[in-house]
Amino acid sequence: VTEIPGETSVLDAVRILSEHNIRAAPVLNPEPGVPADWQGRYLGIIEYSAIILWVLDNADLAAVALSAGSATAAGVGMGAVGAVGVAALGATGPAAVAGLTAAAVGAAVAGGLTAEKGVAKDGVTAADHLGEDFYKVLLQQEPFKSTTVRSIVESYPWSPFVPVTLDSSMLAVLLLLSKYRLRNVPVIEPDKPVIKNFITQTGVVKGLQQCKGRDWFDYISALPLSDLGLPFMSLDEVITVNSDDLILEAFKCMKDNKIGGVPVVEGPRRKLVGSVSIRDIRFLLLRPDLFSDFRHLTVLEFMNALGSTLPDSGGNGLVKPPLTCAPDASMGSVIDSIGSRITHRIYVVDGDFEVVGVVTLRDVISCFIHEPPGFCDSYLASAMEKLEDKGDADSSVENS
Repeated sequence: VTEIPGETSVLDAVRILSEHNIRAAPVLNPEPGVPADWQGRYLGIIEYSAIILWVLDNADLAAVALSAGSATAAGVGMGAVGAVGVAALGATGPAAVAGLTAAAVGAAVAGGLTAEKGVAKDGVTAADHLGEDFYKVLLQQEPFKSTTVRSIVESYPWSPFVPVTLDSSMLAVLLLLSKYRLRNVPVIEPDKPVIKNFITQTGVVKGLQQCKGRDWFDYISALPLSDLGLPFMSLDEVITVNSDDLILEAFKCMKDNKIGGVPVVEGPRRKLVGSVSIRDIRFLLLRPDLFSDFRHLTVLEFMNALGSTLPDSGGNGLVKPPLTCAPDASMGSVIDSIGSRITHRIYVVDGDFEVVGVVTLRDVISCFIHEPPGFCDSYLASAMEKLEDKGDADSSVENS
């Protein structure tokens, strides 16, 4: 298990996740004298999901700060680093932009957010000429230089940290991964706080593949999706982005809707041409040479850029096409498709390749389990308490 110390910088955390090809990792508590249990040892889990929330929130704050005056934007264009400035503080209040620096301001300018705020022409001109200078500031200065994964885990708890022990039932694990919406479940020994491994949604679906020949599996896997009530979302509920949208807007869409990926479509009939996931944010942070004109980078251009550098692009200049299935596909065929690739969703398309639904790993798992009456009350009492505490904390944040 790859563990990340709580004092690790955001950029270094992104590099660690990318190098190990993982979406998330447990964060170690750096404080001395903490309790010798898993609650004392771990602060939680750092995920790409939480990182993008932090990045985009900083960009939004910077956009507000920039609206105070074009002089600040011009300063960014000249490569200035440091505090935003008196003008911005005067307009938004010290608390709103405390610690905000030129790198975060650069994020807003480069993303085109300031155009909506009516910033003067020199701010937009500065954005057009930031290029790699912006990324040099971003990677070497604030906020990446001093922001740690600890602060992100504590401020952006994307999902609760609820481990199970080696003697826990798999039903408990499957319920956490489906009904209770955890993305991964840490596994610890009964008397030791160290994480032995993780059980992920992908791992469970791959495990289901090995159950062919068992009556219960063969019965469910032979059913068409519609007989299982899939896809759960109606056509109007499927969230998509257009290929000519800015990539920043695609990431903001994922953030606002708390989802891990979106289909990329073209035309009024929403023809599927690709997909973008929250995990792809790492390419914006690790490969600045690809995105020197970030303010104008569309989703299609982003996919083309990745396709020219990734080994699994299939030689067509695009990232590997997203998984698809027909509305009448069987559950077994969906499991085989998802199990063959590391992906969290398969898009349901009609004969014209129009997106009509999406089936996620969580949806698949939920079709194979049933929660006995009172099971969570007796077996997952502590887990349920943490989930409720997390919900209360989220409500407090939203209300504030």
